[in-house]
Amino acid sequence: MKITKTRLAPTPSGYLHIGNVLSFLITASLAKKHAAKILLRIDDLDQKRVQMEYIQDIFDTLDFLEIPYDEGPKSTKEFIQDYSQLNRLSIYKDYIHGLKEKKLIFACDCSRKTLLKNHSKRYYTGTCLHRDLPLGKKQTALRLVTDLSQTIYINQYTDTQKAHQLPDAMNFFMVQKKDAYPSYQLASMLDDIYFDVDFIVRGKDLWPSTIAQVYLSNQLKQQQTFNQTIFYHHQLIKEEGEKLSKSNGSYAIRQMIKAGVKKEGIYRMISNQLNLPHETTNLEEFSIQFLLLMNQSSKLGIVNSSPPFKAD
Repeated sequence: MKITKTRLAPTPSGYLHIGNVLSFLITASLAKKHAAKILLRIDDLDQKRVQMEYIQDIFDTLDFLEIPYDEGPKSTKEFIQDYSQLNRLSIYKDYIHGLKEKKLIFACDCSRKTLLKNHSKRYYTGTCLHRDLPLGKKQTALRLVTDLSQTIYINQYTDTQKAHQLPDAMNFFMVQKKDAYPSYQLASMLDDIYFDVDFIVRGKDLWPSTIAQVYLSNQLKQQQTFNQTIFYHHQLIKEEGEKLSKSNGSYAIRQMIKAGVKKEGIYRMISNQLNLPHETTNLEEFSIQFLLLMNQSSKLGIVNSSPPFKAD
């Protein structure tokens, strides 16, 4: 298995929580195992929610927990100047233009209320597919014409490639939002191509996004390098059965630090949640314990799975 670069990809829409840190630690551990580089890629396209203090919190958290990375910004100033996704808008727009030329997208002005009315889980049911709304109309999203029967191959970390189809939740997924910014699915995929990322570690909640992004990369031939990417999806730390959220401040690292929690305390908390063989107090100890348990799980025939969580 050849892995050369992975990434940390936080979104500055709130303060980082322990779930974010778990993903960082797993990424760093697997990168070390394969001698791969780590990129810090901060996703800031959700401009309505982005705040400078949230961006600074990313640097502060990585520094506090001594999580290293090889490429990317070292400060908020450098991020805004050289690494913000706003600097790559032309790349996203060019891809959307290519989709337009192939008639693979359509305009949609459905509200959240309309989505809920049509489906209890707000899955999009194709309401605007044949309405022929102008693609340039303001406050109108652009959605991809999808085929749920199409086979999508995902390269999993265990060196296995499995066939999948788009889940119902990703039927006609957005490539451009109503605010005219590209969607997460499109921007994340193109950024990973732009930065030559070939290994992506993310939570299991983003499994539908992985399928959607590989599907999207196959629509234009020049982007098909993304379908060679290797993925590892880890389980989530949950609070009372729900995944942690920045919006409610769940286990925010910033709040822990203010309350006097030391770096070692955060590592112990995560190692306990993971049921690691021994408590850990730093990244080196975490990597050893995590990789050991991961290797044991592999021997037991557990494929592409993270160690179990106490709070799952």
